[in-house]
This record gives sequence, C-alpha cells and structure tokens, in this order.
Amino acid sequence: MINYIWFLILSSGIVVGILTGRGEIISQAIVSSTNSTVELIIKLLGMMCLWCGVMKIAQKSGLTDKLAKLLKPILKLLMKEGGDDDSALGSMVMNITANMMGLSNAATPFGIKAMESLQRINRKKDTASDDMALFLVLNAACIQFIPTTVISIRAAAGSKNPGEIIVPAIITTTCAAIVGGICCKVLEKHF
Repeated sequence: MINYIWFLILSSGIVVGILTGRGEIISQAIVSSTNSTVELIIKLLGMMCLWCGVMKIAQKSGLTDKLAKLLKPILKLLMKEGGDDDSALGSMVMNITANMMGLSNAATPFGIKAMESLQRINRKKDTASDDMALFLVLNAACIQFIPTTVISIRAAAGSKNPGEIIVPAIITTTCAAIVGGICCKVLEKHF
C-alpha cells in the first residue's frame, strides 16, 4: 500500500510541476538528489566498514561472549518455553548480543534461527507464541551500546561530534526495551 502512496505523491508532483511550467526545476532536483544520495552512500560505506571492523575486534576479544553470558539467565527468566530450549536460547542470546554491539547484519541470521527454533516448539503453529512476540519486541527495541548506523549517518552528514548520540541512544533503547518487555508480559495474560 505504501508503494502506491509514494507513487501517487511522486507522479502528482511531477505532473503539477510540468503543468505549472516548472519541469526544469524538477529535473534539477532529481539530478541533485541522486548525486547527493550517491555521495552519502559512499561516505556511509566507509564509516560502516570502520565500525564493522571495531565490532569484529570486540567479537574477537570476547566482549560479545561476556555479554552473552550476562543475557542468558535474563532470557531464561523472561521466556516461558524458549528459555528451556538451548537452540532457541542460544540464537536469541547471539542475536540480542550482536544488536547491542551494533552488528545488525550479523544479528539477522541469529534472529531468523531463533524464530525458527521458537516456531518448532510452538504449540499453535498458525499463531505466534508469547515467546516469539517477546523476542521480536526485544529484537526491535534492543539496547544499543554502540549505535553504529546512526553514528555513521551523522558523520556522513558532516556532524562535528557524531558520537555524542551514544549516551542518549543507550538511555532511550534501554527504556524502549524495558517498556516493550513489560507490555509483552502484561498483554500475554490477556491475549
């Protein structure tokens, strides 16, 4: 549906621009926006390579393993059935740990594997279990210690201090994860 809305907005803007005699301005805007998009992507690519390297060092140094050890008992308490399944629990821990360290690309395969494991132990195959909903919320609202994507975008956009987002990101993502977890636990009693 959103594709239709975007198409309608763009096509109506172009038609109105042509009918009002501003076709040249539209052409210039399209060319300049595509140029700036390519420049931003190239800057982001460099920053993402840097942060992926830093995160790889954190992974090799054992920092992500230490986070995983801290998370495992917490997830065992939060999950009803998923906390007893080692395959599901291991994948969830690795997904959340990777997300916490800003390794979202590395987190995705673990998230898919965790959902597959949770589906395997799900009693109602056509409905998401409470554990699946909670994991999805924790995955989406994961605490970010190093928000690499936001830092990269800020650096590419010319921010003087792109890393100043770290403390606010930790605070907001922690609040989001706590509120999301509480909402899941409250709502699972009613649905």
